[in-house]
Amino acid sequence: MKKVFFIAMAFVAAISTNAQNIQLHYDFGRHLYSDEEGGRQDMTVTLEQFKADKWGSWFYFVDIDFSSKFTEGAYTEISREFNLGKQSPFAAHIEYNGGLNRFGSFQQSALFGPAWNGHSADFSKTYSVQLMYKQFFKSYDNTKAYASCQLTGVWSTTFAHKACTFSGFIDLWRGEKAENGHGQLVLLSEPQFWYNFNSIKGLENTNLSIGTEVEISNNFIFNTCNDKSFFINPTLAMKWTF
Repeated sequence: MKKVFFIAMAFVAAISTNAQNIQLHYDFGRHLYSDEEGGRQDMTVTLEQFKADKWGSWFYFVDIDFSSKFTEGAYTEISREFNLGKQSPFAAHIEYNGGLNRFGSFQQSALFGPAWNGHSADFSKTYSVQLMYKQFFKSYDNTKAYASCQLTGVWSTTFAHKACTFSGFIDLWRGEKAENGHGQLVLLSEPQFWYNFNSIKGLENTNLSIGTEVEISNNFIFNTCNDKSFFINPTLAMKWTF
């Protein structure tokens, strides 16, 4: 649920060349930080898909945020990777981030750079590290175009006889402060933990998982209430994998 990145973005978690899931998250953030995040979404629906082909892979996710009165916004990240050799762990990564909300839009950005991908022999553990140039675009009033860079890590591990999955991402990038344009380091991470019902005998065809996602951020949430910049926002979630 990303960033609202993200978020999202645990994408190399399946042996299949085409993996898709839909998630429903109930967000506790507005209860934990009623002053700073009183207007935070109640729920988020996330659709993710990863598809591999002979050249590399596609990945996208879409987050749609809901409050009790509005559809607050829709945010997407779409990426393409081109393998650099048949057996090489390196790939060229290209990405677009952006979306709309009820006030206008999210600031759009484009990224490109190298990626280093890997996995265990049985694909129960996967990882990706990406170091990218990031270009922000002027997307609405009080924003401006500027150059940045981003370091991203993505991981997934399935354990306990495939009953549990721990996955997520961490992003670090250079942002700019809205009030003076000075640079700042932005942190966003969204680890997820899932219990997979298809690990239960007799429920092998039930692709339902329950779990949680925890959004950990610093200098990411736009807070006009006080000088607090670090937030931890957990969710209660369900996921269906197609």
